[in-house]
Amino acid sequence: MDEHKRLLAANRAWVKEKLALRPDFFERSIDSQSPEFLWIGCADSRVPAEEITGAGPGELFVHRNIANLVLHTDFNAMGVIQYAVQVLKVRHIIVCGHYNCGGVKTAMSHQNVGLLNKWLRHIKDVYRFHIDELEAISDPQQRYDRLVELNVIEQIYNLAQTSFIQECWALELRPQIHGWVYDLRTGLLKDTLSLGPGDPIDDIYRYEITVAPNNPRIIPVTRADGSKTENSE
Repeated sequence: MDEHKRLLAANRAWVKEKLALRPDFFERSIDSQSPEFLWIGCADSRVPAEEITGAGPGELFVHRNIANLVLHTDFNAMGVIQYAVQVLKVRHIIVCGHYNCGGVKTAMSHQNVGLLNKWLRHIKDVYRFHIDELEAISDPQQRYDRLVELNVIEQIYNLAQTSFIQECWALELRPQIHGWVYDLRTGLLKDTLSLGPGDPIDDIYRYEITVAPNNPRIIPVTRADGSKTENSE
């Protein structure tokens, strides 16, 4: 059997299995979706979001790219995130990287990969931001693993620096943002960092939040140094 036909056959078997459990399985999700989670993951075929979390259809809104980057110039990612937050109203965003990530490994090298250099440049920047910590690690695999973790952490902060995340934090006290790393060697997920409403971000990245005139609020703001101010809107 041709490889692509094997996938089609597996799809038919999956449909049969789901309908045997619940005849209206597919009908229930035709008109709308209401996932609680946005998953931003690596495009690596070894890290299937639903399978490693046990999530079913309708539970995860998924965006994937090389090395799970959240870039403010990536309108695809920004569109997905804004839609998930403002329309689907997800309560959690998960950025999930994974050990032995090919994108991170290439970024650590001097390899010239053409157009992809522009994408991986952002991971090289993460290395530069944390160069003292990384180059203090003598074991190459441990240094590689740590860059994977730091790359996830930087993407969490990139999310927190967007205006639509800050707006939802101020007005709706959501979403929580989580940084996870999947270990291909064990199948386990590692929680590295979580941020949510009230957690500090660098002051330069804060945006003024506009509130409707008939709904005035005092919005607490936590600065990166831990001090607090209040914006009266």
